[in-house]
Amino acid sequence: MTDLAPISFSPWDMFLNAGPVVRCVMILLAMASLLTWTIFIAKSVELLRVRLKLHKAEKALEEANTLDLGEEWTRGNSSIAHTLVMAAETERKRSADIPDDSEGLKERIVLHLERLEAAEGRRLLRGTGVLATIGATSPFIGLFGTVWGIMTSFTGIAASKATSLAVVAPGIAEALLATALGLVAAIPAVVIYNHLARQTASCRAQVADLTALVMRLVSRDLGRMQALTASGQVVRLGASRDSRSVAGE
Repeated sequence: MTDLAPISFSPWDMFLNAGPVVRCVMILLAMASLLTWTIFIAKSVELLRVRLKLHKAEKALEEANTLDLGEEWTRGNSSIAHTLVMAAETERKRSADIPDDSEGLKERIVLHLERLEAAEGRRLLRGTGVLATIGATSPFIGLFGTVWGIMTSFTGIAASKATSLAVVAPGIAEALLATALGLVAAIPAVVIYNHLARQTASCRAQVADLTALVMRLVSRDLGRMQALTASGQVVRLGASRDSRSVAGE
């Protein structure tokens, strides 16, 4: 009786011995896993930088007494903080011809800032949807490769009329490798997606805090203008520099 040659069951050898369909499934899952870790590294670095910039901008707006100071102190910050301040400043200038409309001005600024805040939230979530897709579909893609590989193995067994386990085992092992790769791609994708979702939620909360700080500066400036008007001084809504003198500058 002739001894069978030893069969290697290393993942690489099983990949090389797999059929073309199963091999394509394995390559697809390997690419999905590589994409998952690439997104994880890129988004982690991005969100870290965003959090640092938002924290710095939050401190600047917290210390500012007027909207003009907030605009000046956030000018070099590449986060959304300067955009929020400029949006409020622009709306204030456009409303210069509508005197005694403080509440209407606040409402218009709030509406504009809410849209900017929502757009920033969508930007922060960009790329994470791919992780959700990978986490949801990878197990089924791997299962498809497994089913196809087992079907091919059974077809080969029927053609060769061999029922030995040594003949069946390699094909089934190669097919099951596709399911394993599907899980290897899916599990990190789900974990990383949840992690990035929490980090993004933290950044969005910081953006909401910046919006509140900008509105506080707007309300403070409007309060000063109303106080000057009540004291008999003529104040124009767009005269932003006058508010600095009121703030003690």
